Amino acid sequence: MSLQDGDPRGRQVSGEVSGIPRLGGMEDLSLRGTTAPGGSRTDVMAEGREPGPALGDGDVTPEGAPQRARQPEEALMTELSELVQKVVKSSSWWERHGVDISILACSLLLLPAGFLCLRSAQAIPFLAGVLILGVVHHTLTVKGSHLASHNALTESKSWGKVWAIFFIELCSAFTVEQATYNHVKIHHGYTNVIGLGDSSTWKLPFLNRYVYMFIAPLAVPILTPLVALDLLRNVEWKAALRTLCCMFLGFYCHCWLLLHVSGFQSPWSALLCMLLTRSLLAHPYIHVNIFQHIGLPMFAADRKPKRIHLMSLGVLNLPRNALLDWSFGHSLISCHVEHHLFPSLSDNMCLKIKPIVSQYLKQKKLPYNEDTYSSRLWLFLQRYEELMVHAPPITELVGIQ
Repeated sequence: MSLQDGDPRGRQVSGEVSGIPRLGGMEDLSLRGTTAPGGSRTDVMAEGREPGPALGDGDVTPEGAPQRARQPEEALMTELSELVQKVVKSSSWWERHGVDISILACSLLLLPAGFLCLRSAQAIPFLAGVLILGVVHHTLTVKGSHLASHNALTESKSWGKVWAIFFIELCSAFTVEQATYNHVKIHHGYTNVIGLGDSSTWKLPFLNRYVYMFIAPLAVPILTPLVALDLLRNVEWKAALRTLCCMFLGFYCHCWLLLHVSGFQSPWSALLCMLLTRSLLAHPYIHVNIFQHIGLPMFAADRKPKRIHLMSLGVLNLPRNALLDWSFGHSLISCHVEHHLFPSLSDNMCLKIKPIVSQYLKQKKLPYNEDTYSSRLWLFLQRYEELMVHAPPITELVGIQ
């Protein structure tokens, strides 16, 4: 199978898809305040089912092709799910949840060291404090929030809700309802579908390539709560009030600790340090979010392929990186394909099933996209206008063999 849509992509280990491109415009999605579904830890397909029948699920079968042509595609996902389910059931609680919970717990335990290092008048201890607090912040707000949005930290839905409020609202200054709706319902349900999960929310076409890629990420700590406040219009007043209280408490505690533990002399200096630590890994945060989807095949809502093809075509893995693996989690770095196929699994479980998923997709002649961070960065700098400004071409699967 081969793909002809003009889209730059990462290296595919095996398999291609044949297609004829046609251009399509972008459309905005009007977000409504609704909560995302919780997922069962013992059913790895819980969040894998695509929401709603409105956007067809098997429309890519060529006109006139027999209905049975769709069955092998559904059987592929079922077969892969069974293989993964066996691994999940044979895994211990430590593997399913314990490893990632330990990373988050260690990050929380490092907070006192980070704040105390900032008391030093010497450069090296002070910079160590900035580094510690920056890494801890992103571990809690990116890795913790991401796992909590998928309820991947616990098998209890009640505790899952508690962790979601803690990581998403208290630590990240965002709203749980909108975070889970936008990420779980839309991005995962309609990955690379134009106007829905096409990652267009990350595009700022009025910025040039260098400003977007290297300067704009520094504004993420400021823009995140502002976007959250705007989205509060779409949630119930009780949820909005809870979010406001958690956001205020998170900012107040952070500022209080900088003033009374780290010894900053003024609120403005504390706020400046807060901005510095919260933007420490903002560049890879933005880069990772665009590298792994934009530039890959995009689909029209009424012509999207079955789930296994949608995820194998529209998702890309980056190489393992110790810092990013710790701060962002495997599911956002080297196991993003696995995460999109089985989003309810924790980072450690995504890493564990990676050999099974990659081998299965290669055996079935399906794409398994991989590329390096530097290669994707160079690609986006070279083709920024095409990828981040203009509407992407829509890929049509003319035939799946």
